[in-house]
Amino acid sequence: MNNNDAINTLREIKDIMQKSSRFQTISGFSIIIIGIYASIVSVGAWLLMGNHEAYSWMPEWSADYAVNTPGRTWVAIVCAALLVAVSFGTVFLMSYFKTKRVNQRFAFDHTVRRCLFHFFVPAVTGGLVCLALLMQGHYGLTSTFMLVFYGLALINCAHYTTSDIAILGYGELILGIIDCFVVSQGMLFWFLGFGLWHIIFGICFTLKNRKQ
Repeated sequence: MNNNDAINTLREIKDIMQKSSRFQTISGFSIIIIGIYASIVSVGAWLLMGNHEAYSWMPEWSADYAVNTPGRTWVAIVCAALLVAVSFGTVFLMSYFKTKRVNQRFAFDHTVRRCLFHFFVPAVTGGLVCLALLMQGHYGLTSTFMLVFYGLALINCAHYTTSDIAILGYGELILGIIDCFVVSQGMLFWFLGFGLWHIIFGICFTLKNRKQ
């Protein structure tokens, strides 16, 4: 065996080890579906909350997306909690079907558990921070913290699944940072971050994997 063969063999071994230590069966369609779920929930929450005033410098059409009252914010939080539960169910169900389609075994092994652990550490931390903000009557930055901590959770778990998930996380992080500078537009950024950005990323992710 010459040097080139040895290098190629080592690369193949490295690839196999990386794949075996990562949760690789995330379906791009599940990401798109999550975005559709989030879009529907965002519009539904907006309709339930009704209209209220925005600051004079904001566009007139954007006033309806503001979240600045306790009741309206709690409605949004309940919708978000339901969305998370349904979204995780969708991801695991479609991942299960994907593994069956490629004749692989789907198991809740250490790889999946490690991925979930690194996702939930920042996600649960962000949830507790948001709950503390709500209890103290600070409603304006709730959507910001949700987007920022969700983005950090995606970036954190990307080391244990497909690395493209980090791109989704960075997008959520950027939207969250922008949101904290735009007063009372939480529902709009919910729609952009959890809805539209998921759909766009899911389509790109699906097309990329089809070409490979």
